[in-house]
Amino acid sequence: MTAQPILTVAEMTAADRAAIARGTPGVELMERAGAAVVEAIAARFSPQPTQVLCGPGNNGGDGYVIARLLKARGWPVEVRRLGEPATADAQAMAARWDGETRALEGRAGEGLVVDALFGAGLSRPLDGVAAQAAAALAGRPEAVVAVDVPSGVPGDTGQPKGPAVCAGLTVTFHARKPGLVLEPGRSLCGEVVVADIGLGATPSKLVENGPELWLARFPWPTATAHKHARGRLIVISGEAWSTGAARLAARAGLRIGAGLVTLYATEEALAPNAAHLEAVMLRPFATDLELEQAADTADAAIIGPAAGVSETTLLNVLALARTGAALVIDADAITVFRDDPEELFSVLDRDDVLTPHAGEFERLFPGLLKASPERITAARKAAERAGAVVLLKGPDTVIAAPDGRAAVNVNGSPWLATAGSGDVLAGFIGGLVSQGMDSFEAACAAAWIHAEAADLHGPGLISEDLPGLAPAVLRRLYDDR
Repeated sequence: MTAQPILTVAEMTAADRAAIARGTPGVELMERAGAAVVEAIAARFSPQPTQVLCGPGNNGGDGYVIARLLKARGWPVEVRRLGEPATADAQAMAARWDGETRALEGRAGEGLVVDALFGAGLSRPLDGVAAQAAAALAGRPEAVVAVDVPSGVPGDTGQPKGPAVCAGLTVTFHARKPGLVLEPGRSLCGEVVVADIGLGATPSKLVENGPELWLARFPWPTATAHKHARGRLIVISGEAWSTGAARLAARAGLRIGAGLVTLYATEEALAPNAAHLEAVMLRPFATDLELEQAADTADAAIIGPAAGVSETTLLNVLALARTGAALVIDADAITVFRDDPEELFSVLDRDDVLTPHAGEFERLFPGLLKASPERITAARKAAERAGAVVLLKGPDTVIAAPDGRAAVNVNGSPWLATAGSGDVLAGFIGGLVSQGMDSFEAACAAAWIHAEAADLHGPGLISEDLPGLAPAVLRRLYDDR
């Protein structure tokens, strides 16, 4: 299995040009693209009146192919054209269309609408009749099929500069573009089908996060495995009244496969933790030096869930950094360094993982999100600056490594919008890292499993459910390995 690349507009253009240089004419690529869209349409819709909205560029050229092939299947089709075809390939395809052609109007007709107005390379806002058409279609995305990307959605950012088409189905070619995996573009695409049009392999350091990326190196136990060999994970508890988050992380680490999970707590927090723990062990510590000594034999450590934004948390992070344990730094352990992020970066290494949401990211990397064209660039720059893996949480979670590798979750689940889900994610990451998995791949695997587990449950999910849902996902992965 090979991880699926995510290609920028420039990379996609280069892949097209390379295929043409190898002897595949542009019109042949356009025929393949149009045929792929028609196959996707035919698999989901019954024949019905269909309008194909064709723009002046090559996206419109794809549209003319789609119209012709649908008509050949007996579908009632008409083309609504936005100006004359402006490229040689689009002109060639328009010449092959012998059906009804009318000027584009700023209203939506009945039946199916195929949006082939503008592709991923559009860098300006939709205006005029195209903007009016996008607005008119907004009320019924289930009847809209977008070609490559919904018109108005920039392929590199997913952030429309004006009106944009909202589709129920988007058929893109060769690979997803960033605009198809980043919000709000992702939500404007509906179902996404990636069609192979014969461009061949295109290596990329930016990929879709899925089992193809990491399953071959997942740390399954062997016949001779024992608990000490399966990873020793420690989790640092919060104060007596804030212990639940650390327990969520600890339980998640155990469920994901760590052989030994120990919760370290101050004396005041021992009793509330002891009342809830079973397989997770509990140990006391009083000072950062005691924590350093205790953690020295651990493979991984999680600190931050409800730890408290305090000098104590800061000292505990620095103490853990002096050990051999790989660190998963979350929540309060991120925020506590907001006044001096460099103090944190100076003690991190490439095996450590930072797991900020957007607000925490801003505290460690002020202005970086706003200054970046999209979240992928921001996460990559942050990982390089911190010298550690950065998992930027959100509906379009991005995971970036210091060496430039990056992955975007395409299976994000809305059911994860509940208190404590991030603590479980930290536990999944820590549990995998403790078993010797590469930290970048561990973060990717944990984020994917986290979302899959949430989807298994669906409505009513609370964070306490997530660790118990992981085994079903793990069983599926184990069977697919």
